[in-house]
Amino acid sequence: MNLTTLKALKPSEFEQAADGYRATSDMASAAKDHIDNVVAAGMRKSLQGQALDAAIKELGNLSANFHYTRIECGLVSTALNGFAHALEAARKKLLSALDDAQALKFTVNADGSVTYPAGQSKSGADSAPEGGSVGGSTDPTAQALGRQSAGFDPNPHHAEALAIANRIAAALEEATEADAEWGPKIRALKADDDLTVSRQDLRDAQSDMRGVRAAAESYLASIGAPPKDADPQQNADWWKSLSPEEQAAYLSTRPDFVGRLDGLPAEVRDEANRIVLVEKQAEYEINLAPIPEPPANEWTWINAGGYPSKVHTDEWMEWNEAHGDEYRRLTAALNGMEAIQNRFADTGKEGLPEAYLLGFSPEGSGRAIIANGNPDTAEHQAVYVPGTTADLNGIGGDINRMTELWRQTNQTDPNTSVSTITWLGYDAPPSIVKDAPFEHWAYDGAPAYRQFMDSLDVSHSGPEEPHRTAIGHSYGTTLIGAAAEKGVLNADDVIFAGSPGVKVGSAEEMDVPKGHVWNEEAEGDIVPDIGRWGHGGSQWKLGGGVALIPSDELFGANQMNTSSEGSGPTATEGAEGHSDYWKRGSTALKNQALVVVGKYGYVTTPQ
Repeated sequence: MNLTTLKALKPSEFEQAADGYRATSDMASAAKDHIDNVVAAGMRKSLQGQALDAAIKELGNLSANFHYTRIECGLVSTALNGFAHALEAARKKLLSALDDAQALKFTVNADGSVTYPAGQSKSGADSAPEGGSVGGSTDPTAQALGRQSAGFDPNPHHAEALAIANRIAAALEEATEADAEWGPKIRALKADDDLTVSRQDLRDAQSDMRGVRAAAESYLASIGAPPKDADPQQNADWWKSLSPEEQAAYLSTRPDFVGRLDGLPAEVRDEANRIVLVEKQAEYEINLAPIPEPPANEWTWINAGGYPSKVHTDEWMEWNEAHGDEYRRLTAALNGMEAIQNRFADTGKEGLPEAYLLGFSPEGSGRAIIANGNPDTAEHQAVYVPGTTADLNGIGGDINRMTELWRQTNQTDPNTSVSTITWLGYDAPPSIVKDAPFEHWAYDGAPAYRQFMDSLDVSHSGPEEPHRTAIGHSYGTTLIGAAAEKGVLNADDVIFAGSPGVKVGSAEEMDVPKGHVWNEEAEGDIVPDIGRWGHGGSQWKLGGGVALIPSDELFGANQMNTSSEGSGPTATEGAEGHSDYWKRGSTALKNQALVVVGKYGYVTTPQ
């Protein structure tokens, strides 16, 4: 970039263009939300059968187009702002050098060289030191040689002009590098000329994001980040301190970072995590496509020592050696992503509110935090922790439990607002036998749960503080107990279901008001029995190794009925086994909903 161009450049024009793209991104985001949460919900009320399926499919395609537009326009906006930031820095350096040259009455030439006048003649000298012109450089060796030459010149203006020329050269080089870095990035931000958002389009968007993020490193650094290991309030304060332009820059280039920050508004985290979700889903689908399906003939029988034995076939073993681990990793994560997308699509069914994706990662066993209804405006919040074997692959079942609880609370009190949240924010024990007996899973996950509970206070925008219920199932109850044991739980009520033990010996140690710990044990659920027998590390133990769990009278929890009740239209079914606590129409679900909305007087106890 030459001097004339940089001097005349107006970075503000790029910023104005960035504002336009950001406005387009915001409009696309609003249009997507309207389609998903208003139009699609209305269609479900007025259509059914094939007509409904066809309409929802087309609306889904339109929603995907708007989402892609939101992502790409957001990236263009950030890229233009980043480019303007880099050019403005170089331009300021140039203008500063030009001002200094003018003050010294030097002439700056079009090629960046500087012409300086003759020096003053000294007493006894035949003539004054001649003036001249000098060009600048950014090469250290050339700069050193130039300074050496100026040092021999009796004209002091030579050294002054050289310093200004070097500053001009540095500014021009900085602007040229910015143009070379940002130009290709900005030109790459364009979509295919069709109306279909393909998996490859979304993968390209992910690549675009990485490119813009790398180029915008200095721009993002100028904005700043929250303190390392910040608490939810510090995260919220940082976010509020940013301008809309700066918030958009982080959302478009660092959605994974924004999406996991406890304390930020639910709408912001949801927007960020949905970007990560669709791009990861596209990436994983593309990576899975070339991997062959596992052979259908996985098993065969052989004779081993005169007894039939079932073993894997050679064909399956060969496939498993080459592809098994990667195939299972990708399909497990994709199963979870599909379950989350299905929950988005269910908005409006039987009055189900909009879903908010408050956390998401496909790495490891996965992370997913999904709210039914906006927790920031809800009068009542319920945060559910699943137990052993919970992971992204099986998140659909845990999401369904909280959608059933939301529907039940809506039936219980239609005039109140409730947000029910599935919190898979920890590594649950993978195996009942090998892993669940150990307590470290609970203690490792407890700090993240406490921080999330705190964040719900920070981001809440309602007129009054929300009523919050912690709900745990199986090993999830152990985590909640560990969270209360080691710190502040920040809940008003606690509900345990199928608990093997919660690391504390009484309800009074659960960090909630007296009388606000509730427990459910269904007929035929053997997990509490395992806890009573003292197996594993979930329980608090009396002297002599006798275990104490929430189902025990001595623990002091309110025992809620899980058996069938009543008759006719108002009858509720009994829960059986370890997984029936959220069965639609069950007594167990009814009682949980009553606690969540604070109607304690209607909770029924075992007969």
